Amino acid sequence: MTSLLDVVGELSRAQKPSAGTPAYSRFVNRRIGRVFAAAAFLVGRTPNQVSLASGFCSLVGIVLVATVRPSVTLAVAVTALLLLGYGLDSADGQLARLRGGGSPLGEWLDHMIDAVKIVLLHSAVLISFYRFDAFSNELVLLVPLGYVCMSSVLFFGLILIDQLRRRHGGVPKPNERGDSVVKSLLIAPTDYGVLCLVFLTFAWPSVFAVLYGALLAANLLFLGAAIAKWYREMALLAPGVRG
Repeated sequence: MTSLLDVVGELSRAQKPSAGTPAYSRFVNRRIGRVFAAAAFLVGRTPNQVSLASGFCSLVGIVLVATVRPSVTLAVAVTALLLLGYGLDSADGQLARLRGGGSPLGEWLDHMIDAVKIVLLHSAVLISFYRFDAFSNELVLLVPLGYVCMSSVLFFGLILIDQLRRRHGGVPKPNERGDSVVKSLLIAPTDYGVLCLVFLTFAWPSVFAVLYGALLAANLLFLGAAIAKWYREMALLAPGVRG
């Protein structure tokens, strides 16, 4: 009889390449997702069911952010729910590979849940700041508003560049070896898992705002660098089409 450890071992041998993956996703979330995927496989769940469970956990955490006054209990509960949702988000793809491959519906559902999640989470922070009068200076409200805009642009950019690479046979990614761990650590601030962990400080608005703002700044730098890289890559695919 197949055990949980057997399935986890099989998933470990079938992992996607780790180079260029942010640290939390690479070293923590994929392993959590592996266990969730193995458990879901053993009880006969489908990838789409896991995706919906991921979205539900994230949505409950987001609603709590927007509706409940910040406290230590809230901070721990929200962090746990967001991280659980993120772990299940990793599990659905791994479960799909275990079952022989994903489907267009599964890919669409996964992306739609991610798109909704990133917009609602930062909107919930904005609502919380405003509703519970966390700060006397209303300019702080621009931070979650900026995060909504940045996250939406980055998410769209990542999806679009992936589709264009598939369609046009884009420039192959470099084969990263020894520096891949260093890169994973350097781009850790862009990891959704790190953002989830910052909510552990949600009971202390000033501390949370500093860390949250620092992550926004880091992500804006990453987005700027990514846009420049994508532009150069796309220009190589069709030189001379646009001036």
